[in-house]
Amino acid sequence: MIASPLQIDFPESLPVSGKRDEIMAAMQAHQVIIVCGETGSGKTTQLPKIALAMGRGLLNYPKTLANGRPAPRGKLIGHTQPRRIAASSVAKRIAEELKTPLGDVVGFKVRFQDRLSKDASVKLMTDGILLAETQTDPLLSAYDTIIIDEAHERSLNIDFLLGYLRQILPRRPDLKIVVTSATIDAQRFADHFASKNGPAPVIMVSGRMFPVEHRYRPFEESREYDLNSAIADGVDELWRDPHNGGDILVFLPGEREIREAADHLRKHLSHQPIMRNAEVLPLFARLSPAEQDRIFDGHTGRRVVLATNVAETSLTVPGIRYVIDAGTARVKRYSFRSKVEQLLVEPISQAAANQRSGRCGRVANGICIRLYDQKDFDGRDRFTDPEIIRSSLAGVILRMKSLHLGIVEDFPFLERPSGRAIADGYQLLNELGAVDDANELTPLGTELSRLPLDPRVGRMLLEARGREALDEALIIASALSVQDVRDRPMEAQQQADTAHKKFDDEKSEFVGYLKLWKWIGSMTPAVAMARNTSSPTANTNNCCAKTSSTSAACASGKTSTASCTPWWPSTSGA
Repeated sequence: MIASPLQIDFPESLPVSGKRDEIMAAMQAHQVIIVCGETGSGKTTQLPKIALAMGRGLLNYPKTLANGRPAPRGKLIGHTQPRRIAASSVAKRIAEELKTPLGDVVGFKVRFQDRLSKDASVKLMTDGILLAETQTDPLLSAYDTIIIDEAHERSLNIDFLLGYLRQILPRRPDLKIVVTSATIDAQRFADHFASKNGPAPVIMVSGRMFPVEHRYRPFEESREYDLNSAIADGVDELWRDPHNGGDILVFLPGEREIREAADHLRKHLSHQPIMRNAEVLPLFARLSPAEQDRIFDGHTGRRVVLATNVAETSLTVPGIRYVIDAGTARVKRYSFRSKVEQLLVEPISQAAANQRSGRCGRVANGICIRLYDQKDFDGRDRFTDPEIIRSSLAGVILRMKSLHLGIVEDFPFLERPSGRAIADGYQLLNELGAVDDANELTPLGTELSRLPLDPRVGRMLLEARGREALDEALIIASALSVQDVRDRPMEAQQQADTAHKKFDDEKSEFVGYLKLWKWIGSMTPAVAMARNTSSPTANTNNCCAKTSSTSAACASGKTSTASCTPWWPSTSGA
């Protein structure tokens, strides 16, 4: 906590700053408000500061009572983000604006990382962290204000949180809820939180400040011309004029596509006299924090940032003048027939495409090149399907049972899941022994609900504990709960394959995970540190280790469930 009074300034260049009086008045008069604004409106960074200025947050609570006795502990301003990278970067940005060290007044907590002092007032976190806290703090009494950011993404966590918050509001009259959304179906959120006085108020905030020109550049893929060629042509078109030196943001569906495009683009630009010194930076969730932070570093030359949809709404990449949109994203789909969830590359919705184009036009007139035609755009779905209607509900049902929230059919979801999805979730839990034939939670199901894992993986651990195979099962469960720890960069595929071959096993890929873990454990700390920066498994060794230790602690009851994030898989929790 800081000793001197906090100086809170609101940049007048941000549209939300001009609405702060209206937002404050609405928060005073209503328990829930919806703040709806386009990309670049400043709502993510300024809303916590508005709450602080209203007297909310820990630092605004008295330390002692009138009689000199210590006052009850104050409450936090909670601010959720769909992704870890967004939670950490937003916390750093707000702390900078308040001129305080990260963690003192504003900090963040994500899975495996906690930068929050005991006297902090604003807590950035993933929505999964807040959801996990409902197990130990059902009324979320640690908070006086909760900001649910990027609600339009409609992840499973967000939809569940919005339903949960609506249920506890009557028992927490002091709690203020702010739901933020891009200009996408805001009325649905207002109706969801309707009270006897009508729907929750919606405050519209402008965002994009300069016009954006859309150029459609469809291409026909062939052996000689592919997506990477189309991106290179798009860069050439945007930078053809030597005076057009603004940065370019390219949207691609995943890490593999980003690595391939980056390799192709670097080679392409190396032959261009004007552009050979341009910087090409990747941006995806599996990068280290230091690598992710490079996009915020100041620079004087040209830059191309290749990103997944993490840059669609969660992060604002500075200095972007142009966008190239491949028009696709990786979307999780659950198959009722095969009981398997897959990440499939699919065309994005119109709303997502408009979000992407909104990333340019913030510093000057923008240009968005779409690598598909306008007829294709016009034929796409208006909105992205909410995650709840394309996911297994087994994890949701198990969480609801453990929190005694009643039957899933009566829960106030924004979008009610289908009867088939509910039946499938109950069936899977019954097969795992988590619910009985009357769909009531069993003792095993109670244990399973405490594990931060997919129910099927958690069941594997509980069985392994009884069979004295927990150590091996934890390693396998950890490997199944993170992205593949084996890295295969485009520029070193053969070397990576050679390095990975030593861990292959003819009988089982799971045994290969055990071999890899044993190899990592056999290294001395000095060797491990050196190899952890260059080995083909460097990116996620630590993540896998932390997943293993957290799962073990939860399985044995040695840690608070608040540190165990919800275990239903979510594409937005990257």
